[in-house]
Parts: sequence; structure tokens; C-alpha cells
Amino acid sequence: MDSLDNNEINQSGGKYGAGEIQVLEGLEAVRKRPGMYIGTTGPRGLHHLVYEIVDNGIDEALAGFCSKIEVDILPGDIIRVKDNGRGIPVGIHPTAGIPAVTVVFTVLHAGGKFGGSGYKVSGGLHGVGASVVNALSEWLEVEVCDGKKVYKQKFARGNIVTDLEVVGESTEKGTTITFKADPEIFKETTVYDYEVLQTRLREQAFLNAGVRIVLRDTRNADEPREDDFHYSGGIKSFVEYIHKSADFRFCTMML
Repeated sequence: MDSLDNNEINQSGGKYGAGEIQVLEGLEAVRKRPGMYIGTTGPRGLHHLVYEIVDNGIDEALAGFCSKIEVDILPGDIIRVKDNGRGIPVGIHPTAGIPAVTVVFTVLHAGGKFGGSGYKVSGGLHGVGASVVNALSEWLEVEVCDGKKVYKQKFARGNIVTDLEVVGESTEKGTTITFKADPEIFKETTVYDYEVLQTRLREQAFLNAGVRIVLRDTRNADEPREDDFHYSGGIKSFVEYIHKSADFRFCTMML
């Protein structure tokens, strides 16, 4: 029996050798198989993009540096998430040789969630969330305030469009991320459901006592919507909310 060449194995008439092993560069892997990172490219995956960015603000809150997160659904189903945390670091990364904020949005498994003093507790796709959202967005802009200057950088489908640049001055701190989900990826829909985001963000506010999460929808200028979630009691407030909701449903059924 002839021995098989290590570099070429015939299975069901097809070749499977070294040449068939693909090496995807940068964020190409995310765009190639988005379901591996967000589960689906349907509505659930679309909304998951928002959760990942919000989770970055929640991480800052858990670390004691963020008290407010604002989520805006803008006309055209553009999402803007702003937090008043420390702001993603803008200094040059010691090994990558580029700004740390650029690394966060263009390199998988890069972030402050793998140990050290970055975050002791965190949520979301550890070290993947921001870069995955970037990869699956038609375009994304990040703006960072470090208490002195305002920095901005633009991306398109995971690729760098502009270098990180100083665009102003500010005494505030925080990060603002604005993005448009890519219709090439989310072919079913790129329209966000307010109630879906409303439910998730309310839960986040309950789970993270003291953090204020504001959700706004300005897609319809004649009927803007807004919710302000802030529960100092945490889980206790959640139980009270459920109890009131149950009472309301009971009373409605009795009518």
C-alpha cells in the first residue's frame, strides 16, 4: 500500500494539504466567520454589537472609574456609545509600536482583561469585543478624552482609515464610539429594536448598582424616545421592579 504524502491527503477525491490551510490576516477571520464571535448575523448578533461596546463602559464602572453610559440610536441606525471612564489609553503600545487604542480596535485578543492591573472583573468577549465590532461595522469612529486632549481615529470594516489624531482639548475623560453595522455582514437587517436594547440596558443597570445608563432613540425626529436607568439598590431594586411589574400584570388581567 502506498504511503500518503504528509502534505497531501486525498479524502473523498479532494486534496487536503498544506496549501489548503488558510492564514487570515488581521480581522479578516472575524468577517469570514462572524458567527464564531457573535453567534449569528441575524438581529440577535446585530444587537450584540451594542452590548460589547457597552460592556467596555461597564468594565470601567466595575473598576470604579465610570458612573454614566449613554447609548444613542441615531438616524440611519447608527449607534453611539459614550462613557465617562478613564478613556482608552492613547499612548504607544510597547510591543505593537502603535497607539494602544488602535491596537484595541484592530488586534484580536488585545485589551486590559487578561491579567495585570487593567481589570479585576470584566464582562463581554474578553479582549475581542471592540475589534470584533470594528470588523463587522461598515465604519467606526472612536473618540477619547484623557482630561487634556481629545483624540480621534476612524476605521472601515476593521481597517484603519485615519491615524489617531488630536482634534481638540477637554478637561473631561471618557470614550465615545460611533459605528454603523455592515450590511454586507448583517444581510437580514441593520435596524435596531429599541425594546431589545431597552431590556438589556435595564438589566445592566440593575446588575451594576449606581451606574446610570441612558438610552435614546432619535431615528424618528417627531417621536424621540429616552430611558434613564439608574438603580442604587442593584438586585434589590430588580426584585422590587419585578414585583411591581407582576402586580401591574395581575391588575391588568383582572380588568
